[in-house]
Amino acid sequence: MAGDDDSWSNLGFAEERAVFVSASQNARVLSEGWIAAHMFCPACGADRLDATANNTPVADFRCASCHEEFELKAKNGRLGRKVADGAYGAMTARLQSATSPNLLAMGYDRARMQVRDLIIVPSHFFTQTIIEPRKPLGPHCRRAGWQGCNILLGDVPAAGRIDLIRQGVQTPKAAVLDQWRATRFLRDLGQSARGWLLDVMKAVEDIGRPEFTLDDVYGFEGRLSALYPGNNNVRPKIRQQLQVLRDQGFLEFAGRGKYRLRRAA
Repeated sequence: MAGDDDSWSNLGFAEERAVFVSASQNARVLSEGWIAAHMFCPACGADRLDATANNTPVADFRCASCHEEFELKAKNGRLGRKVADGAYGAMTARLQSATSPNLLAMGYDRARMQVRDLIIVPSHFFTQTIIEPRKPLGPHCRRAGWQGCNILLGDVPAAGRIDLIRQGVQTPKAAVLDQWRATRFLRDLGQSARGWLLDVMKAVEDIGRPEFTLDDVYGFEGRLSALYPGNNNVRPKIRQQLQVLRDQGFLEFAGRGKYRLRRAA
């Protein structure tokens, strides 16, 4: 997989078995070992990602060429609409950081010892609206009061969920790099501006058609108002975000209030 544009031939976990008693420890060792052995950098195309030192906060892997960092979350079975992450407070703080890592989400088949799905969510798609706080642990738990969170993968625009492997079939490396570069402009926006743009992008994708009208997007006014209750000018804000998406090549303006989605969901 690493460095191979045409074939990621080895989709299975390594033959060596971990020897931990805990199934979760075995899964962690095997999934991290697979990434270290097979994964290229989806940001710059470097042939490999290096594992970070043990106990490194947040990041599990780093690219030596472009210095992008990656956090890996893996689960047995199919990836769903959400993936469990760590402490809610720490995640909220990360959203304000320029060094927040990108997410690698892996779904594997434990019985077959095989990676079935692997996606990358670039860090510039992370906003507060895709972070769901979990219920704090009860008073009788060892870590009473601790509050985790979930990352709502289903609320990330399709452009931000880049398939590396889908149902056991790999995506060509060139296509992965192209999709990453297509939304790189989001890195230059502040958290608030990026949040609005991503929420309008998601609304456009949720219309479900490559061609749509301004009125179609206005149909999401209620949802956007709920996300941004302090904004009393939602429709002008929608028009502004559509113009930004047009200028960045995500949309094409067809005239008379009509738009075309250039990057199909």
